Amino acid sequence: MKKDEIYLEDIKRILFGLAPPEFLLETFIRTVIIYVGLLFIVRWLGKRMSGQLTIMEMAVMLTIGAIVSVPMQVPDRGLLQGGILLLCTVLFQRGVSFLGFKSSKIEVITQGKASMLVKDGVLKLGQMEKDRVSRQLLYAQLRQENIFNLGKVDRVYLEASGTFSIYQAEKPRPGLSIYPPDDQEIVQTQEPARGEKPEMVALLACINCGFVKPENDKVNCKDCGNHEWISAIN
Repeated sequence: MKKDEIYLEDIKRILFGLAPPEFLLETFIRTVIIYVGLLFIVRWLGKRMSGQLTIMEMAVMLTIGAIVSVPMQVPDRGLLQGGILLLCTVLFQRGVSFLGFKSSKIEVITQGKASMLVKDGVLKLGQMEKDRVSRQLLYAQLRQENIFNLGKVDRVYLEASGTFSIYQAEKPRPGLSIYPPDDQEIVQTQEPARGEKPEMVALLACINCGFVKPENDKVNCKDCGNHEWISAIN
């Protein structure tokens, strides 16, 4: 449209666009047809499409959304063109899934793989940085599992679908408190951890990664090199 053809008083253009009002009914019919078709397509793609999506599945869903928008709304585009594009997208996704089933290498490339974020109560900071997972996000996931001490964690994996798999240690260890630091009322009730008898020396936890060491050990953190410590808790 030209600049002089646009003005705020043009209510008909604002409501109906340049298409005739009858196109609203056609848009409704197009939407119903595409919606029903999408139900069958998503069902054909499998149960995974209604669960936590992998990277490839998310890309397929975004592609489908871009494909269906034009046939529903643009009057000079037919439904057949959108249907062919949808069919190609579905066949591509099914084909890549089949190849991933046959080859573990292709599966890793298209689906991704799980990564370890916590091992034996210590944060794997390098992997967390690579996966762009902050400490507070991880701590929030652990608190949802009623875990408030990093020492209770044996392993945490970030799955390819973006979900967290959390495994608790059979025997809890002293570790870094993951209570919100602003909640001083509950932080002050935590019991500081001490080593085994006879020394019973206080234990410290690295603020950066959760590595635990005796208080009388003056070296920096053996895991991340940090020098800031806080009392470990039981």
